[in-house]
Amino acid sequence: MLRVEHLSHSFRNAQGSVPVLQDINLTIGKGKMVALLGSSGSGKSTLLNLMAGLMKPDQGKILIADQDIVRFGENRLAEFRRSHIGFIFQSYELLSNLTIRENVELPLVFMGVSPYKRKVKALQLLEQVGLGEKVNLFPSQLSGGQQQRVSIARSLITEPSVIFADEPTGNLDTETEEEIIAILQKLNREMNTTFVIVTHEAEVAEQMQVVLTLHKGVLVEETA
Repeated sequence: MLRVEHLSHSFRNAQGSVPVLQDINLTIGKGKMVALLGSSGSGKSTLLNLMAGLMKPDQGKILIADQDIVRFGENRLAEFRRSHIGFIFQSYELLSNLTIRENVELPLVFMGVSPYKRKVKALQLLEQVGLGEKVNLFPSQLSGGQQQRVSIARSLITEPSVIFADEPTGNLDTETEEEIIAILQKLNREMNTTFVIVTHEAEVAEQMQVVLTLHKGVLVEETA
């Protein structure tokens, strides 16, 4: 489903090259819920961005749906991301001038899906995340937890192969965090969608099916 082979990456500054990831190898099966755990500076967000096709590695392969996205040009990569990859952000990234239904629909707008079809799909997903009665509200009218539910619904609307979530509960209190994790687990069971979740919280990681632990750019542990 998702495979990384001999992945390495460095950042460059005025002093030279700084290694961030070193020879990462991992395989994530379809429908798994995976935590990418590590302290600040461990390289987990860099690995997430590389696997999501937002950055190019110095070397290695990243295979999603049996396709090595490292070899794609920018246009092919953008097209692949639209149809195969979903994102959930810590800060929600919702457009304030659109209703939550319109926010959820947005990826399908860019794919040229008809207004009727995208509306039906958005309403269905908002119902699944418990916001069926709030579809015409704007993001500013929702709590942080509710806004993250909108972000989750939006990430699913293209039926992606994998969803990458970068600290999706980082801005939430403990009770709301538990609600969001429960929703992700429910959607994972119902839709068999793969989730890769970056977190620095052991409590979140413990609720995933697989935990990948990074330390100073090296994959030091994999538990299931």
